[in-house]
Amino acid sequence: MNLGWLSIFRLGLVQMGLGAIVVMTTSTLNRLMVVELALPAVLPGLLVALHYGIQITRPNWGFLSDQGGHRTRWIIGGIVILAVGAMLAAAAIPLFESSFWLGLALSILAYALIGLGAGASGTSLLALLATATAPHRRPAAATITWLMMIFGIAVTAASVGAFLDPYSHALLLRIVGIVTSGAVLMTVLAVWGIERGVKAGPPPEPMPFREGLAEIWSETKARHFTIFVFLSMSAYFMQELILEPYAGLVFGFTPGESTSLSGAQNGGVFVGMLIVGIAATGFRFGSLRSWVVAGCLGSAGALTIISLIGQLSIAGLVPAVMLLGLFNGMFAVAAIGSMMALAGEGREAREGTRMGLWGAAQAIAAGFGGLLGAAAVDLLRQTIDTPQAFASVFILEAALFVAAAVMASKIISNRAYQTGRAIMPGE
Repeated sequence: MNLGWLSIFRLGLVQMGLGAIVVMTTSTLNRLMVVELALPAVLPGLLVALHYGIQITRPNWGFLSDQGGHRTRWIIGGIVILAVGAMLAAAAIPLFESSFWLGLALSILAYALIGLGAGASGTSLLALLATATAPHRRPAAATITWLMMIFGIAVTAASVGAFLDPYSHALLLRIVGIVTSGAVLMTVLAVWGIERGVKAGPPPEPMPFREGLAEIWSETKARHFTIFVFLSMSAYFMQELILEPYAGLVFGFTPGESTSLSGAQNGGVFVGMLIVGIAATGFRFGSLRSWVVAGCLGSAGALTIISLIGQLSIAGLVPAVMLLGLFNGMFAVAAIGSMMALAGEGREAREGTRMGLWGAAQAIAAGFGGLLGAAAVDLLRQTIDTPQAFASVFILEAALFVAAAVMASKIISNRAYQTGRAIMPGE
């Protein structure tokens, strides 16, 4: 039996919990390190890169899901590890003030756990979706679950921003504790019993992990799409670690205001995803390829606006960031729809391995992009004014989005995804 719509919505709650925890570690804690603790932006950049780098193990989780199942235990276990990592990362913030090295050591441990938890839980969830969702429902399932994740990110960022002022370390720990414990409880309730009601397909032929991964990499579509994911996600995540410090250093935003800015951005992402989900799936308007290209080019334009208003010292950062989120969302959900459709192509019973491969490419790109953006800002601020330093990085990110749009126009089939699903043999 395939997943019904209710089960898909329940799995979306897991994505919501994942997004709620991760957004605090990549936005709020990042801002506190750079602005309140006056640490170089490259430090949180390295920590976030560590948590993404560890997610290179995602193909392993997907392969294990393909081989043996039992995804529920990996989903719940992963979210628990992620929650513990987030609490330790928050605890490291006050520790930095008394002992930098102890704070750094605890942060390294925390972000390593965050990477392991996100990789285990997220990949197992995607493998369950890819294998237990009927082919014609996969794009819609991807849209629903990612919209719920973005909703969780936006609500968490906005709520944390509202309650975090006036800032104190004790208040930070209370808020992170509430969010993480709520996410764990919601995940357990959401996934309990779902896997037992899903009829598993025939298991793949047993083979070593390296051989199974090499088999997937030999598929031209899977290989080219992996490269596209890396390029586009490098652009997508380059501003992640510098946008809130940009708001604080250039526009004078408080910690609460800058955290709310992240909420505004992810609110825009939510709207962008909703637009594509309704247009492409409900009304069959436009191909997923055209939505990917439009999202990339629109993101490039929004980044150009963000870079200009900082140099010209004019208002409008919040609407510009919301516009960036809108086009980011359009790009992301169209790319995810293509990913879910492609996961079922090629050798059967390898959906988890393909999702793991693309998840690893995304994670590596996220770490690389975030670290590159943070390091570039630190380096440029040594030689040019702060607004110009941030603007230069935003323009570089815009250029990567343009390159991703060009690549998408060549590797994503317009005909195959016109209706949001892969064309089956004989159609």
